[in-house]
Amino acid sequence: MSTESAKNYGGAGVLDYIKLHLNILLFSFTTVFSKAASVQLSEYGLHSRLLYVFAFLMLLNCGIYALAWQQVIKKFQLSIAYANKSVYLIWGQLWAVVIFGEHLTFGNILGLIFVFAGVMVVSYE
Repeated sequence: MSTESAKNYGGAGVLDYIKLHLNILLFSFTTVFSKAASVQLSEYGLHSRLLYVFAFLMLLNCGIYALAWQQVIKKFQLSIAYANKSVYLIWGQLWAVVIFGEHLTFGNILGLIFVFAGVMVVSYE
């Protein structure tokens, strides 16, 4: 990647962006495990073994994400890395629909479009 194109990406290359977004994808699973634990708690109470499995997976996922995040953000300006992190909202909405059968509203879709547009604006400053 040339110096000029690397400058357009905030100093990071395309592979760095792929790693960043894979890490954000990983982070989005925290909400899946959290929701699954919540469902277990509300349906079966504290005696549900799956509650503790999902809670453990949520904490494990957060730990792995935190370690990976520290490595990934070294290649980015913080403003760009954290702006891109908001993409987890898009993943979260996808998981809500695909895994939990929730429905997207017009407001959800509009909000996701604004998030995506904001990420694009910050990333290509």
